[in-house]
Amino acid sequence: MMIILFTVSCTATNVSTKSDGTSIPTDKKWSERMALTLMKQYPQAYQLDDKTEPKWDYVHGLVMTGFEKLYKKTKDQKYYDYVKGYADATIDENGKIPSYKFENYNIDMIEAGNILFDLYDKTKEQKYLTAMQTLRSQLETHPRTTEGGFWHKKIYPNQMWLDGLFMGAPFYAHYTSKFEGGKNLNDVALQFEIIQKHLVDPKTGLLFHGWDESRKMDWANKQTGTSPNFWSRSLGWYTMALVDALDYFPKDHPKRAELISYLNSTSKAIAKYQDPTGLWYQVTDKGNQGGNYLEATGSAMFVYAFAKGANKGYLSKEYKNLAVKGFDGLIKNLVKVSPDGSVTITEACAVAGLGGTPYRDGSFEYYVNEKKKDNDPKATGPFILAALELNK
Repeated sequence: MMIILFTVSCTATNVSTKSDGTSIPTDKKWSERMALTLMKQYPQAYQLDDKTEPKWDYVHGLVMTGFEKLYKKTKDQKYYDYVKGYADATIDENGKIPSYKFENYNIDMIEAGNILFDLYDKTKEQKYLTAMQTLRSQLETHPRTTEGGFWHKKIYPNQMWLDGLFMGAPFYAHYTSKFEGGKNLNDVALQFEIIQKHLVDPKTGLLFHGWDESRKMDWANKQTGTSPNFWSRSLGWYTMALVDALDYFPKDHPKRAELISYLNSTSKAIAKYQDPTGLWYQVTDKGNQGGNYLEATGSAMFVYAFAKGANKGYLSKEYKNLAVKGFDGLIKNLVKVSPDGSVTITEACAVAGLGGTPYRDGSFEYYVNEKKKDNDPKATGPFILAALELNK
């Protein structure tokens, strides 16, 4: 199951990294090679995703979580400094996040808060705690479905998307376990319970991308409220949400076994659709349909969730093998290495959603025609996390 690191190290591609005369060593683990590539292209972490000014955003939070774990693994100070640099660029001395708008009630904005726990523990700087408290207070008044599920955003009323579970649940679980004695872990579990109740397809076991409780959206099935297709990245968000939120559920917590069962049933369904390459298609269950493609972000997320799930004992060892197969598939099929050692992940869907303007109908054609972006953060972040879990 070992990867030969040099199999792709001679593949030359046009990579948009800025050349500063330094090369990225090909004898390092893939997690570091990707991290060094990003640091070379984006000297300041806020510049990730081609941003020109600091912005509080889930994609930065996702990648910074990878850097945080990389620092813990390597003890290399530059990875910690990169994470802290992002936090300090987006949070002022009083703990205010200038680019964050509380009144938008956007669940995406909670995610980057995950990096603040360790920063606060290490520095004891009040501004990090204040920022965390602000994000926690959003969840206190965030609009909910009639059963108590967080809306995806205020502009998407009555809707829950799989993406939102990753955006909110791990932070909520971590915060309530650290600062509230775990008193709201049942509420964290409730979010998953509502998703399982309404979004699971009884035929495939996969979960639809979104659900509209009101059935008012054109994309929503008038009987079930679900969107019409399975999108791999949304399933990736959901499985990552489960393995990450479970970190904060004590072994004796009554909801822990339930969450593990959700991870198992969802992972079993996803595993059925793993391509012989080890990868997964953009529209998960329609690999043989014209226009569909083997997609990087969802594949990397599944690899991470399977590897961590197996490492933690939530999933059987078989899933570690599937994760290795998936990671090898990414390296062989979607990863390119430039002459200076920079790593590029191709075939990454840049963005996808439901509703909005212009209107996104959740059709097969919609998902396969959304734009792609090399080294999209939603690929690079999970790639680093997956590589660390597999020690690749």
